[in-house]
Amino acid sequence: MATASPSDVAGLVLELAASRPPTLGAGRLVCVDGPAGSGKTTLGRELAAATGAPLVHTDDLMEGWRGLDAVGRELGALVADLDAGRPGSHRRYDWLHDRYAARRVDVPPGPWLVVEGVGSGAPAIAAHVTVLVWVEVDDALRLARGMARDGERMRAPWETFMVDERALAARDRTRVRADVLVDGTGSRPPVVR
Repeated sequence: MATASPSDVAGLVLELAASRPPTLGAGRLVCVDGPAGSGKTTLGRELAAATGAPLVHTDDLMEGWRGLDAVGRELGALVADLDAGRPGSHRRYDWLHDRYAARRVDVPPGPWLVVEGVGSGAPAIAAHVTVLVWVEVDDALRLARGMARDGERMRAPWETFMVDERALAARDRTRVRADVLVDGTGSRPPVVR
């Protein structure tokens, strides 16, 4: 595979996950982590579509631009319930009103769960992750993607967030722990470790 489309990468990740025993109760958990703008959401959607899995976005879990630490806490509680075979739930951050929404998001137990976004490979859930994927592109490309999506007025929050996410990934050693490394441009094949 000289280059890799998101569907090609999803197929490889799911093949790897299916070859491993369940890690989340009777199900499997695939986490797609990496910096903002790298292509995590695209891959997460492919994985969820291929498996019929619920897709949890860490953008819904973090407490605003500076709230990355909330991701691990929210995932820890969600995963604990699902691992016990109970329905789980998580809070959803309302970016427009700058607070968590009153209503929680329900997540049923099942054969697959996909979590995508910055911090999805949190150490708090590492024992339950079947496959951890790290997606990356260079900073210039991801900032350009962010500005195209969110608008130039969001440059300052994005630049601050880039510093925070870099610190989180270094602290949690997420890239080092990843089972699969993915070039978010698709120009290089994924690396399975």
